[in-house]
Amino acid sequence: MTATTQAVILARGLGTRMQRDDDSRESAALTAEQRASAAAGQKGMMNVGRPFIEYVVSSLADAGITRVILVVAPGPNPLREHFTATAPPRRVTVAFAEQLEPRGTADALYAARDAVDRGAFLMLNSDNLYPTKACHRLAAIGGNGLVAFEADSLVREGGIAAEKVLRFALVDIGPDDTMHTIVEKPAPDHPLARRTERWVSMNLWSFTDVIFSACRSVTPSARGELELVDAVRIAKDEMGATFHVIRERAGVLDLSARADVGAVAQRLRGVTPRP
Repeated sequence: MTATTQAVILARGLGTRMQRDDDSRESAALTAEQRASAAAGQKGMMNVGRPFIEYVVSSLADAGITRVILVVAPGPNPLREHFTATAPPRRVTVAFAEQLEPRGTADALYAARDAVDRGAFLMLNSDNLYPTKACHRLAAIGGNGLVAFEADSLVREGGIAAEKVLRFALVDIGPDDTMHTIVEKPAPDHPLARRTERWVSMNLWSFTDVIFSACRSVTPSARGELELVDAVRIAKDEMGATFHVIRERAGVLDLSARADVGAVAQRLRGVTPRP
């Protein structure tokens, strides 16, 4: 299969964890500009040297991606303004898809269906910075797949708290390096959580068009949202899609809460993004 050169970034989320001001010390450590971004839930525009989204897009460009689709809310949007007027990217073209209501990740991806060119594409979060190598390896699949990150590496190299890592989805990988199952927020006594080696999905996927049909079939979860993990299960179990797994022992920078801002800014000090 041919390596993909397009990626969808989910940037429609409300940023409720970032908006929470549970610890005044965390807010006090932020600049006025950072506090404004946090209050608005604008994680992608969080200034950590440059807006965080620039580092995300720059890493994709380094991995060979030339076209990026950002899923955003309708109306005026700081991300749209940034990439179309303030700082247009030089190495990628940027398009926008609108998710009308914040109905969940499957609905967000479905909103991008008309903006995606035929063939495979990457899908990722706007508040995670993934290793360029992982994006490059995933793009080379040219079909359905995901990157699974080893849990201890996420803690050691990504600086993500151990208890937070185990609240992400865990992946059961078969001997043929395909995904058997994926379990969102498993209980501590779940068999996957009790394994010595645990593989975590950080929402870095490669998809083909089958995922859009699966997203259309998703029903609301217990949280009342249309969840991407449910669409993946439908694509696999009901539509016959095979998801190849790339294992990575590497860290991911996570910018989901105010407490993450200082550490992420420190990790990116001296890095100049080139989106």
